[in-house]
Amino acid sequence: MALIIPPRYKQKLLPETTEIAIKVIKEGFQTELASALNLRRVTAPLFVLAGTGLNDDLNGVEHAVSFNIDAMGGKRAEVVHSLAKWKRAKLGAYGIAPGYGLYTDMNAIRTFEDLDNLHSLYVDQWDWEKTINEEDRNLDYLKATAEKIYNVVREIERRIYKQFPHITPVLPEKLTFIHAEQLLKEYPGLTSREREAKAAKKYGAIFLIGIGNPLSDGEPHDGRAPDYDDWITPNSDGYTGLNGDLIFWDNVLDTPFELSSMGIRVSPESLKKQLEQRGCSDRCSLTFHKALLNGELPYSIGGGIGQSRLCMFLLQKAHIGEVQASIWPEDQIEECRKAGITLL
Repeated sequence: MALIIPPRYKQKLLPETTEIAIKVIKEGFQTELASALNLRRVTAPLFVLAGTGLNDDLNGVEHAVSFNIDAMGGKRAEVVHSLAKWKRAKLGAYGIAPGYGLYTDMNAIRTFEDLDNLHSLYVDQWDWEKTINEEDRNLDYLKATAEKIYNVVREIERRIYKQFPHITPVLPEKLTFIHAEQLLKEYPGLTSREREAKAAKKYGAIFLIGIGNPLSDGEPHDGRAPDYDDWITPNSDGYTGLNGDLIFWDNVLDTPFELSSMGIRVSPESLKKQLEQRGCSDRCSLTFHKALLNGELPYSIGGGIGQSRLCMFLLQKAHIGEVQASIWPEDQIEECRKAGITLL
């Protein structure tokens, strides 16, 4: 995704007022999310020890920022990519009962990102995880959870409108569910990104199911690490996958806007299959993976919700740098300045 400069862009809030609105969104959203999903807040690490299997591998090719710890004999630590596996381990450590869970503020540094309107070196999101029963590992439970999150987003959208009535709501009342294989059949000549754009623009808000497993054309819709979301288990719609992405249509940028990735997490059986499919069964010897395979971790559902992305979307901004402080290329800063896009 190259930098997008919307024609005739006009910011709806000045930077000082934007900071106030960010506070309204962040405080309101996490409170409503915790209530909707029965979550409690916990403290999370900025880094974890390398070689434990706790760090999120994202698509399996990205490299984490790492450093040696002098006081621990030079052991290596990694800045987290996300807390997908850490959260599940914490559910087990705290003995959190089915139907309840946790959330936390996750901060990451992703040096490999292509910097544009939606992607920054700095990633901030609410990471959440919830204990479930084995019988909850189904598509209906996944959809019901996604709808609860969507309803929280719409509630905060309404609050922003009440405080800043010139920022009118854009999200549809209904969240549309669609499987990646259905999109492929509907738009066979398009790329996965183009298929997303067609669906997001048509419906306004979609939950795209089945991210990670190869589709009928032999390619996955998008990458997913094999050791947290379950994308290989057959589901009740006749396809595979118990995970998905929450995607909106962004009228400011005229592009699909991914807010969240989430899913029912792997069982011991699906973990084995997904590791084998990706050719990384050697991970079975890592601390996290051994605990999961031995049945020591609870069944769970979880995901991440972008904090800056949520603020950007609800405040109808053109660049994520308008709602977070980060580092940007000088030419991008200048191009944004000329277009009236003020980066913090």
